[in-house]
Amino acid sequence: MAGPPVVIWEREVGRLLRFKDLVPRLEDALGKFSRRDSSEVVQPVRSAVPLQKHNGFMGLMPTYMENDGVLSTKFACFYKRKEGSSLPSVQATVVLLDPEYGNVKAVMDGEVITAMRTAAVSAISAKLLMCPGADVLAILGTGKQALSHYSVFTEMFSFKEVRVWSRTKQGVDRFLDSVGGPVKGCGSVEEAVRGADVIVTVTGSTEPVLFGQWVKPGAHIAAVGACRPDWRELDDELMKNAVVYADSREGAMTESGDVILSGAEVFAELGDVINGTKAAHREKTTVFKSLGMGVEDAVSAKLVFDQWTAQKFHL
Repeated sequence: MAGPPVVIWEREVGRLLRFKDLVPRLEDALGKFSRRDSSEVVQPVRSAVPLQKHNGFMGLMPTYMENDGVLSTKFACFYKRKEGSSLPSVQATVVLLDPEYGNVKAVMDGEVITAMRTAAVSAISAKLLMCPGADVLAILGTGKQALSHYSVFTEMFSFKEVRVWSRTKQGVDRFLDSVGGPVKGCGSVEEAVRGADVIVTVTGSTEPVLFGQWVKPGAHIAAVGACRPDWRELDDELMKNAVVYADSREGAMTESGDVILSGAEVFAELGDVINGTKAAHREKTTVFKSLGMGVEDAVSAKLVFDQWTAQKFHL
């Protein structure tokens, strides 16, 4: 008979989850997802419940991985907060279930999982698509996702220069205080991205902040914010002139304002590149439109649970 579910809090999730373990599992999961084999991954497009009074929405992200015996869902609430608000812009919880019995095995804080799996997938996109010898990384945004992206990008790659921009000087200063390595704070988006080889956009913007005229040919952009059909981070020029990749083609066509409103074509999913069925156009300007997927949460949650179980029973 199944016991009560395990509850794993934010600090514990952060202790158990490591990029070096997570990245290869996510690469494998992205490849499985893009094969569209229902015995590998069953994952509907995220359903969204508007929270109109609070200027947000709740996303529900269920996933079943039959061959791996993983059943999970994530509840994530996203908010468009006013400048200077002390309230969180994202709150998330991941539930892991037993696919045979249907009982809840674990309930875990989803914020660390969301931040780390999102950043790890962006880093996978850079590994696959950025030009060889990339030297300069620019990060637009200074919140939790920006910090998580900084962590994995500097762990996996050797950039000679890292630049960061925020709408506020306080945001830049806070980011610089939080990270260990040398980072250049920039006063404008243009200053941050001119000549950058890799650009990460992790903003709360609903209007374009990154313009194609500032982007060096051959740069790779990991576009992480703007996860609603009417929100933007990138302008039409950039979207139309780049080769666009996504984690999920259906997700991008349903949820990404950058894709929908620009009319850009999604060339491939990252999993297609991993599987060798679509090309990685490293020599061209590339955009990876990240929406986040339930399978990424499922793989991350299983890793956390397995690590927790191993430590619990380790003598």
